[in-house]
Amino acid sequence: MTTALYLPEENIDMIAATSVLQQQAADIRTRTINWASYMQSQMISEEDYKAISALDKSRASFLAQNSSQVVKTLLNLVSHLSKDSTIQYILVLLDDLLQEDRSRVDQFHETAGKLKQCIWGPFLNLLNRQDGFIVNMSSRILAKFACWGHETMPKSDLNFYLQFLKDQLASNGLAYLQEMAQLAKRTQTILVHTHGLHGKDKDHHGHQYSPTLAQLQQQHELAERANESYREVGVGSDHQQQDGKCVIPNNEYIQSVARCLQMMLRVDEYRFAFVGVDGISTLIRILSTRVNFQVQYQLIFCLWVLTFNPLLAAKMNKFSVIPILADILSDCAKEKVTRIILAVFRNLIEKPEDSSVAKDHCIAMVQCKVLKQLSILEQRRFDDEDITADVEYLSEKLQNSVQDLSSFDEYATEVRSGRLEWSPVHKSAKFWRENAQRLNEKNYELLRILVHLLETSKDAIILSVACFDIGEYVRHYPRGKHVLEQLGGKQIVMQHLGHEDPNVRYEALLAVQKLMVHNWEYLGKQLEKENENQKQGAAPIAGKA
Repeated sequence: MTTALYLPEENIDMIAATSVLQQQAADIRTRTINWASYMQSQMISEEDYKAISALDKSRASFLAQNSSQVVKTLLNLVSHLSKDSTIQYILVLLDDLLQEDRSRVDQFHETAGKLKQCIWGPFLNLLNRQDGFIVNMSSRILAKFACWGHETMPKSDLNFYLQFLKDQLASNGLAYLQEMAQLAKRTQTILVHTHGLHGKDKDHHGHQYSPTLAQLQQQHELAERANESYREVGVGSDHQQQDGKCVIPNNEYIQSVARCLQMMLRVDEYRFAFVGVDGISTLIRILSTRVNFQVQYQLIFCLWVLTFNPLLAAKMNKFSVIPILADILSDCAKEKVTRIILAVFRNLIEKPEDSSVAKDHCIAMVQCKVLKQLSILEQRRFDDEDITADVEYLSEKLQNSVQDLSSFDEYATEVRSGRLEWSPVHKSAKFWRENAQRLNEKNYELLRILVHLLETSKDAIILSVACFDIGEYVRHYPRGKHVLEQLGGKQIVMQHLGHEDPNVRYEALLAVQKLMVHNWEYLGKQLEKENENQKQGAAPIAGKA
């Protein structure tokens, strides 16, 4: 028996009316398949021909009396036929049967078991087809078989299927970004050209001229058209104009893929398998880019259902979930996106069994300016009572955590978030005198993060702050230089002496100077000790003489 999180169907937002998959399915339902030709060419049996023909004519009455035969026939047809248009029709028919009555999922499982047929195999095989509709409708049916019945998907098939969903999300997300980049570039080119015409350009003889009114109007129309395309893709359009023809972009099925994942992750047994294929990282990677609000909602929904498991809720922020969702919360204009983010944040505090983890999550939210967003939300009126309740709950918890927050807690949370900024704690000499040695805790966790940020970040502020912090660590901790060299940090700091940003160069230079001063101070102390030893050693000899 699958353990599913109960959620009303409307909360999952099936978006059937706008889904590309559903639009195509509506067209496929109108097709007429010549089943007689398949029987005459011996591609299907007479038994299957009679069953599928009767199903086409009077679905409800035939299905009620011949449910086992219908299951057997549909599995046979999916397994043995290959023509795209026919497979599309069978898949739509099968999906409609399951959508009309979820109990039919168990009928399929039971009948397949009696026939000793594998219900998963035929549909998993269809995931390798070239036709996008077949692939995604098969995926949708697999999700229903896995979630709506008493039988769970076998582990080997489950890992394959979840890996498939993850890869589909990643590739669709990449395609979406490429399209956005192309449109943005095209828009920028047109706008730059338009801007040039509004000024007084020179011809090849050096004479200045002003554009005609017609030229200005033409450029304005081009710019508006590009901007409109950019906006349409930004809110999840399914079609673009290319060479005068309407084409469907590569990311057309991303909502359908996300919908399958929303279904799968409601079942607790499937959640750890998804984490096992590194699924959370993929969700976060896509959410960190500019995707439309519908995809945002669906992927954050996936994170939300994952947080109902206490173990996963405790580990969630290791994937930087809080910083990413805090960014989206500060920018989002859609109420349902706000609602689902607040629900994730609440679960990250409520669900972990270790209170220290919940505290860390509160601190992380404070660090990511969530309190400021909550204060803004408190001023708004929402029809959804859940939003109001979550805002009140989160505000209270975060306010309490701020009161208990030590300066080192604040610093550690900021470093772990990877979002360094010039907060007061960095410039406090008292803080570094008292806490420099604490960067050694948990096997130099915070120091390793600083070094990693220097190695990977492209942000000038993050690099500047990381250089400064490493310099202060070395200055206030006697063995700091040795530790830093062991972690490979010294070379990385020195590489930033040639950084393009002057602030980064300046902070890197200061850090290197602190390293060198530390060496001279250490050498000076050693020389002083040697001189004292020599004086103490010379005195007894003089006495004997």
